[in-house]
Parts: sequence; structure tokens; C-alpha cells
Amino acid sequence: MGVKLAPVLLCAAALAACAETSLLQPGEDTGARPALAPPVQSAIPTVKIAPAKGWPAGAAPVAAPGWKVEALATGLQHPRWLYVLPNGDVLVAETSAPERPEDGKGVKGFFMKMFMKRAGSAVPSANRISLLRNGQRHMFLENLNSPFGMALVGNDLYVANTDAVVRVPYRTGETRISEKPVKVAELPGGPLNAGGRP
Repeated sequence: MGVKLAPVLLCAAALAACAETSLLQPGEDTGARPALAPPVQSAIPTVKIAPAKGWPAGAAPVAAPGWKVEALATGLQHPRWLYVLPNGDVLVAETSAPERPEDGKGVKGFFMKMFMKRAGSAVPSANRISLLRNGQRHMFLENLNSPFGMALVGNDLYVANTDAVVRVPYRTGETRISEKPVKVAELPGGPLNAGGRP
């Protein structure tokens, strides 16, 4: 695809998104028997990305009566997954997708990069898990590979990296794990995932 064609496709995608309107009246798509609009086929799919935005200074989401919302932490780098430990500590996987050389190719790759940037995920992965306790943030586990899921089983914490499930020893109350993770199972990702095997 030449560089000159990219703006044309971008404009076409924007026009297709603007032209789409709901065929249902408010409330018709909810309840026990919702009406479903017929599928709309299009050469360019409608993609609506919610941009990642923090709260403005002094602002917070409006909670239900009797409740309040407060920031548990700030300054996290692309937090993707939370895991609450039995003692109330909160683990946060700070991660972005790994480098995927094949994804940047072609029309699909062009738009994928654009959408990921809008969603705030087109940044290098922090590759770490932070621990939040009483308003304090601790660097709990570092040098991971795009970590996501976490699970505590007995005294072992399991972490799903992009290329493998790893295990580290967990001791209640510790704010940092210095032991090197032990690989439990590989997660081959194929040629599109640089972290996995082809």
C-alpha cells in the first residue's frame, strides 16, 4: 500500500463511522426480549475506541448515594489487571503488548497502530507488577514480559507473561519479590507475537 492511499482509507473509515445510526428506539435493545438490529455489512468495519484519559485535578466519578470514589493510585504505566491478595494488598500488572514485528504491515497494521495509540497502549511495556497498600505504591515484581493475569495458590504467585506462565514465592506482607521467576509453562504466541515461539 502506498503512503498516498492511507489518508483515503482513513477518510473512508471516518465517513463510514459517522454515517452509522441506530435503527432502534431507546429501550428497545434491553429487557427480556430485546430487539436486535439487523447486521450491517461494510467494507470498512466501524471501530470506536475510548481514549484513555485520567481524571482532571480535583475531580472523580460520581458514585451512588452513600458511596464515594477515590483514586487508589496515580502514575501507573498502562495498568491492565488488578489482583487483590488475601491481606487486602492490591497487585497491578503494568503492561502493554509486546513488540510484534508482523503487526505493523499492511492496511490492517496501519489501522491497528492508530487504534492502539488512541487507546493509550502504543507505549513500551513497563513489564512489572506494583503492589498498592494504604496509599503507598511498591515495586513488587520487575523484569517480566508483558504480564497480565495473576493468581495466588498457597504460597506461590503465578503470573501469565505473554510467552510463559511463571511462579514466584509469596510471603504475606512483603512489598517486593526479589527471587527470579520460575517458568511453569510456555505460551507460544506464533509469528505475530515476538514473545512466543514461531
